[in-house]
Amino acid sequence: MFRGSIVALITPFNEDGSVNYERIRELIEWHIENETDAILVLGTTAESPALTAAEEDEIVRIAVEQAAGRVPIIAGSGSNNTMIAVEQSVKFEKMGVDGLLVITPYYNKTNKAGMIHHFTTVADAVNIPILVYNVPGRTGISVTYDVLEEICKHPNIAGIKEASVDMGYACKVSRLLDENFNMYCGNDDITVPLMSMGGQGVISVLANILPKETHDMVWAYLNGDVQKAAEMQKKYLDFINALFIETNPIPIKEAMNQMGMNVGGYRMPLFPMEEGTKATLIQTMKELDLL
Repeated sequence: MFRGSIVALITPFNEDGSVNYERIRELIEWHIENETDAILVLGTTAESPALTAAEEDEIVRIAVEQAAGRVPIIAGSGSNNTMIAVEQSVKFEKMGVDGLLVITPYYNKTNKAGMIHHFTTVADAVNIPILVYNVPGRTGISVTYDVLEEICKHPNIAGIKEASVDMGYACKVSRLLDENFNMYCGNDDITVPLMSMGGQGVISVLANILPKETHDMVWAYLNGDVQKAAEMQKKYLDFINALFIETNPIPIKEAMNQMGMNVGGYRMPLFPMEEGTKATLIQTMKELDLL
């Protein structure tokens, strides 16, 4: 099972808009050096909807090869087409990933039975842990508690990335948690509060730029130092909020580039930050001595 800080890795691009695969290798090494506990590729932060299938395959191949078993690699394999999600999941498992992140079927919204069958169909096809990705703000559909109560019984469904920002829902989910089913925070601004309800870590945007600090905050909580974890959550809160002042991953890539991390631009329709929001982001970075 995964525990700790799981970075939702950005996808770096070259000036011509192609994927910078060498930079991916460098970022994975940097995360290992800074104690990131697991690396998620092809998540929302990776701009996965704008990547080609060939690019996704190469990113997964490089991530697995570069990590070389030193840190778990999780790949986003979800789709609103169940059969594509199955194909992607089976392929990535064969490529050597340690886990899969499977999003709710978006746009062509389904009913309760359809949601259950979507996730269990994918889970039946693989032999590695699946994390259910609940992010209704992006998908327009939520994994309801009664659906989760049913699918969490599947031996390959090992947890949920909870990104609804609904602490009441997280409290209900906590009733389902045990050694076989975990919860991971999907919103950096409530990592510590969600962990108080039994969460085992965070799938983090913040960790792209503060990997060691995110790791330390999560493990402070897991090791019983609630006060330290809470103080770190509050310390970085303004910066975290600024990282979502525009659509993720626009601000995090801007922040990384401001720090000279050279991750390039965006795939349209994502676009560089407006000057006003960029100024807010830069100010929060200066307050933390990141610039």
